[in-house]
Amino acid sequence: MTLVDTNVLLDLVTNDPVWADWSIEQLEAASLAGPLFINDIIYAELAVRYERIEDLDAFIDEAQLILAPFPSAALFLAGKAFTQYRRAGGSRTGVLPDFLIGAHAAVQKLPVLTRDVGRYRFYFPTIELISPAG
Repeated sequence: MTLVDTNVLLDLVTNDPVWADWSIEQLEAASLAGPLFINDIIYAELAVRYERIEDLDAFIDEAQLILAPFPSAALFLAGKAFTQYRRAGGSRTGVLPDFLIGAHAAVQKLPVLTRDVGRYRFYFPTIELISPAG
């Protein structure tokens, strides 16, 4: 079971010239180990790239992604980690989704397939990260 971060999926959607091949390879490898999950936040972030919900849902079906709900413990942990971030002087914009995704992975002990490891490593050191950095 692997939680797939938005940036990896956007590599496929946009056919990113630098990252698409890596992301496809990692998704295939992760799918051999078990189901691939996304959550509501990842779904919402992907929606930015689609005009119609049917097209997004078709992509999710084709990629064999499972939409997994947030456990309340993950939502609570995300809020606490975000509070720690803000108290340390972190900016307010665009980061709460990372805390929600990281907390979801931490609470359910899911590895995260991502290219963006910084906040995950610092605020959720227990999660396994599958990334280009290793």
